[in-house]
Amino acid sequence: MTDKRKQFARLIRQGVSISEACRQLRIDRKTGHWWKNGGSFTRNGVTRVIEPIIDRHPARAESGRYLSESERVKIADGVHAGKSARAVAAELGRAVSTVSRELQRNACAEGYRPHAAQAMMQARRPRPKARLLERDGELRGLVQSYLDQRWSPEQVVHELGAAHGRRVAVETIYQALYSPQRVVQRDASSVLRTGRPHRRPRRRGDQRRPRFMVPITMIEQRPVEANDRCVAGHWEGDLIVGAFNRSAIGTLVERTTRYTILVHLDGASRSDNLREQLEAIFEDLPESLRRSLTWDQGAEMCHHHSIAAATRMPVFFCHPGRPWQRPSNENTNGLLRNYFPKGTDLSVHTAEDLVHVADELNRRPRKTLGWQTPNALFANLRQQSA
Repeated sequence: MTDKRKQFARLIRQGVSISEACRQLRIDRKTGHWWKNGGSFTRNGVTRVIEPIIDRHPARAESGRYLSESERVKIADGVHAGKSARAVAAELGRAVSTVSRELQRNACAEGYRPHAAQAMMQARRPRPKARLLERDGELRGLVQSYLDQRWSPEQVVHELGAAHGRRVAVETIYQALYSPQRVVQRDASSVLRTGRPHRRPRRRGDQRRPRFMVPITMIEQRPVEANDRCVAGHWEGDLIVGAFNRSAIGTLVERTTRYTILVHLDGASRSDNLREQLEAIFEDLPESLRRSLTWDQGAEMCHHHSIAAATRMPVFFCHPGRPWQRPSNENTNGLLRNYFPKGTDLSVHTAEDLVHVADELNRRPRKTLGWQTPNALFANLRQQSA
């Protein structure tokens, strides 16, 4: 193995992606895939086999999560000595439920036999297995009936537990929807709100490259007062994008009152236009209502340092792939999709259209606000700051 292949193998074992390892070593990505996964090719009638540089399926050490064969022997000895499950669990340093479940699940007609129990466990472990909804026709029918009513998987799981006493994980229903074997007779694109026919792969956060020239300030450094929503003036922002990412609308939500402002973006440069619009919006607000702004790590905020300096308001950023760190904004963006559906051209909406939509949202009474409206609460805050 050449030195470069050895370096490549070492990077892969450290968890570095193939693309990043190839970039560091200046080799072609296709070569990296060949080195990692192996393969064969034929040239001039001669077939050459390339062995993978690392084992694709290395043997894993037995996890301490599971009972070992020696522990099963101790359980059997304890049972034969007349000890309780609690006493045996204390000797093993295990939870009582672990021992009692082992005795119920792996006992045979002659009682509990440790080596037979070990064999039963090993027979159950191989994957893949038939999914729960594939094995249980009655449960599959219940899930199917609720999906036909356009219930979300979470709503289905709650109803199954409350009305039928059946415990099912939400992930079980998602896997059934996305399964190519058609476990349930519904397309994921027609059932799920996202409309996606396939699951979207996610890039690991530690593999992202920095996209900002000026270092950003993370959300952990945001004032603690912003977390409990008792102090007004802390905002959350994001973009909702149109078809093919060619158009966008900026959204701003004040955390305490849920007051919404929509930003009309019609310039050639989205980042420059957004900077100008945000500076104008916040300059019009009193200082008490511009304490902080929290955004995701979108490239449109590359001028975050200029915005912070012009508005005299710090800008904080969420972690990649964690939209729940901007909950008010994410909820509002979902409501806005009723006005601006995904996959449409958002540039057809004028600034007046956005003002009208924002006004409709701000005039809705909110349960979380004690059935008051964002308009009334925000106007009261502005009056107090005057």
